[in-house]
Amino acid sequence: MSKAAELAALIGSQTALSDRNMIINGAMQCWQRATAATAAANSYSTVDRFYMNKSNDGAYTTEQSTDTPTGAGFSLKAQVTTADTSISSAQYAYIHQNIEAQNLQRLQYGTSNAKNITLSFQVKSNKTGTYTIVVRKFDTTTYHLVIEYTINSANTWEKKEITISPTAGSTSLITASGGAIANDNGTGFQIGWNLAFGSNFNGATNNTWSSNTSHYATSNQVNWMDSTSNNFYLTQVQLELGEQATPFEHRSFGDELLRCQRYFYSHVSGNEETIANAAAYSSTQVFGTLHFPVSMRITPSLAAANGTNYYRFYRNGSNTDFDEFGFNDRSKNSMTIYKAGLSGLTAGHSGWLVTNNASASLTFDSEL
Repeated sequence: MSKAAELAALIGSQTALSDRNMIINGAMQCWQRATAATAAANSYSTVDRFYMNKSNDGAYTTEQSTDTPTGAGFSLKAQVTTADTSISSAQYAYIHQNIEAQNLQRLQYGTSNAKNITLSFQVKSNKTGTYTIVVRKFDTTTYHLVIEYTINSANTWEKKEITISPTAGSTSLITASGGAIANDNGTGFQIGWNLAFGSNFNGATNNTWSSNTSHYATSNQVNWMDSTSNNFYLTQVQLELGEQATPFEHRSFGDELLRCQRYFYSHVSGNEETIANAAAYSSTQVFGTLHFPVSMRITPSLAAANGTNYYRFYRNGSNTDFDEFGFNDRSKNSMTIYKAGLSGLTAGHSGWLVTNNASASLTFDSEL
């Protein structure tokens, strides 16, 4: 192979050498919610930025795993815990990541210059056979693209490389105006790794863009839910411009965490964790302000674990315990938290807020 051909194979076309991966947390480094096995229930439940979908008669969990290909730190492990040997027509199980629309403008969708992109990932399962990924393009008009891939060898890490063409199946949906992706903070793309789909959803034609938004899989998709022996591992997920997969782009943990915190931020979790500086506004009210490490995608919601004396306000040589917070004055960059209905405070006294129970936590959510 010539040097030019080697270079082309390495970097593909239309792509950059750095900051090329449009997937966040593709190396499964960040787990702000949980690392232990957690039941999948149509939610973000364990690894950051990957959403677990489940609606069937079985059950599966996801967790952090150190079973990885060489050079990877963690993988996402899914494990069937209750089998469903016959997926009914409206049932499903899959894992997906939503990608913010303004991060996809380089694709030039909605024009005749729409670009090829390549999805690559490392996958392993004891259950071999035909699996599918689904690309859902939102905004102007929603289109779906389903592409099959094969897990060939049981319990063996395999790298998959899938080129996503804007004209897959000789279609022109993406290159016409309906294919455009808005330049905003909404969802532009969803990439899904399918585990099981009923007949309502598995009528897609392989590698063909469709306006049928019920098309998530082909009829060849395995039913991964059919045995409690079944597992599914995923890591080193990369989506990049061009028709060649390049070596996985390793980002520092700090860089990846900040990207994740745009969508979900765990401020404190556990006992005796400092929450914020605060001050008594009156004899019954205390206020503190939190500043987020990055600008969040939208003004986030606050989730605080509540319980008897979960939180404490230290000030003037004493402390006051309470059960939960309220909040106001929210923005994408900060939030004011407060507690009313206390007693014995002195207006103007400053101090600090801390957690007072191992189960106490404050998190902020602006997920797509």
